[in-house]
Amino acid sequence: MLFGSSEATTIPSKPSQILSVSELKDLNIRYNWRGLVQLTGHLAVMVLGGYIWGNNLDNWLIALPTLVIYGFSIASMFAVVHECSHRTVFANNCCNDIVAWWAGVISFYNSSFFRRYHKWHHRYTQISGKDPELEDHKPSNLKEYFAEISGYNWWVGKFKTYYRLATGKLKNYPYISPTAKDEVIKSIRLQIAVYGIAIALSLILNQPWFIIYWLLPLAVGQPILRAILIAEHIGCSNDNNFLTNTRTTLTWFPIKFLMWNMPFHAEHHLYPSIPFHALPKAHQKLKAYCTVIDRGYLKVNWHIIRALS
Repeated sequence: MLFGSSEATTIPSKPSQILSVSELKDLNIRYNWRGLVQLTGHLAVMVLGGYIWGNNLDNWLIALPTLVIYGFSIASMFAVVHECSHRTVFANNCCNDIVAWWAGVISFYNSSFFRRYHKWHHRYTQISGKDPELEDHKPSNLKEYFAEISGYNWWVGKFKTYYRLATGKLKNYPYISPTAKDEVIKSIRLQIAVYGIAIALSLILNQPWFIIYWLLPLAVGQPILRAILIAEHIGCSNDNNFLTNTRTTLTWFPIKFLMWNMPFHAEHHLYPSIPFHALPKAHQKLKAYCTVIDRGYLKVNWHIIRALS
């Protein structure tokens, strides 16, 4: 099911050596202020969206579109987890780890687990039996596609994974080393405790805050995030060639902003060390070599739907 427009020139024998050492060094520079500005902007969208949503529950003409934006701003905090897990957002690794953990609380991801999981995804991208992302069943028909896009599979998977990790059942997670086991279990349990406190406060104060300001918006935002993430590798080659196994999607600024430039995904897989703010510049240098480039997530998902039907 390979599709996508090809803008590639002759593919070099070692794609990771397309950029010169000096070019990569320039792109790899991390800035604390860039990470802070981006994070502040993302949080501003979230806070403003939550304020408008919460104060217009009786006016659905305002509430519904605001809920979509607010919900996606919560779901897309996953992008913060992703970038900080690579420790490229801030020059200070401690800042990366702290922000990643709290972004995970907001987006229902756990950064301690995700960092190990994602490292293997980069190491074994699209390699069956090794890439942990391939352990999640990929849609093979329209029913499975819509189950994936709805977020149903994600919610079920999240509850199963959190239960296993919280209870120390890690035998099916080879990417979690014995030395990291205690850290991951502790991190998961602490995150669950945060949710427990939030639920308790809602119940004690007799306010539906947990549902209104987190659970419902996150559920609304998930389909948008799923439609973006499903485009990263599906329909690409099932091998270890980063120029063909990962898709870059050219999209609108609001999506690029809230996804921290993750749509430049082929560039990211080629050079995971490049911070989010430098990916547009990297795209200009690498687009001639990238094989799978599409314009818009609607187009990619439409191709997927047609292929599945």
